[in-house]
Amino acid sequence: MLREVPPVSPPSHSVPCRWRRLLGPKETLRLLEGSVVHREDFPSLGALLALSKPPGLPILGRPGDLSLDSLLPALRRRLSLSAELHVVKGPARCAMSHREYSGLVLLSSCYHTTKKLQQFFTSARRRGQYPATYRAITVGVPAEVEGEVSTGLCWQQQGDRAMVVPVPDPGRRSLARKDVKNTLTRYRVLSVAGGCALLQLQPRTAFPEQLQVHLTLLLCPALGDHKHSSRVGRVLGVPFCLPLETAPTHTQVLDEELLSRLGLSPRQLHRLPLHIHLQELVLPEGPLCAPPPPYFLHTLHSLGLPEH
Repeated sequence: MLREVPPVSPPSHSVPCRWRRLLGPKETLRLLEGSVVHREDFPSLGALLALSKPPGLPILGRPGDLSLDSLLPALRRRLSLSAELHVVKGPARCAMSHREYSGLVLLSSCYHTTKKLQQFFTSARRRGQYPATYRAITVGVPAEVEGEVSTGLCWQQQGDRAMVVPVPDPGRRSLARKDVKNTLTRYRVLSVAGGCALLQLQPRTAFPEQLQVHLTLLLCPALGDHKHSSRVGRVLGVPFCLPLETAPTHTQVLDEELLSRLGLSPRQLHRLPLHIHLQELVLPEGPLCAPPPPYFLHTLHSLGLPEH
């Protein structure tokens, strides 16, 4: 069975008023050490660790950049582990440099364990199962209490940056060339308050920024999504999807009432982190969970959304 590590007090830099303060390697390392939520030792395989990654820290980065991967040797020493650690799975793992998701990251010191777990996740998805469960706070509420979002996704150049965009009816050739990938996310509304919602998201496929794009297609972008939320417009309070060419990327726009409930000014909006959290992974040994980070819980309380 997985052994749960007792929770530690949240570090002071996690409070909402300092969401976007940049951390150095030493501070980030201390945060990661205190974020270990599960630890299990396999005598023949090595250690399997799970930590809850904060938003803003990429799992993998370019040489010289601060990332989880770059801190693993130091983290191994801090945790007194004899073997080197590597990443098995984490939030939006397929997006190598994606830093905005928070939540579970699996680390292992044995490549046999890593391969076994990755095969387990792949076969689970092929069997129609959903091994990963996310929580998201959204601006807007889906029309249906539960359902699925299914669409093709691809990378598309928009000006000087590449964007993930939906392709509603991808052709066979584009799928065969892997220019487009069919994606699927199952969702369920857990609670609603004041025009916002707490959603459970279970992706059956893995594509960079899949959850953000799927939420915009539901016309309820994730809170703190400063990349895709601009695609959702409103006329007389009714949301609709804007064409890509008329929806340039910008800081998410929130109305005055919502800003007041969050305790933010328009100038502080760019500091608002993405509210998507990888909360649970189903492993062969059982489910593994990580509670939402302090800023996520603070937002739930501010909006009057039950934690569920």
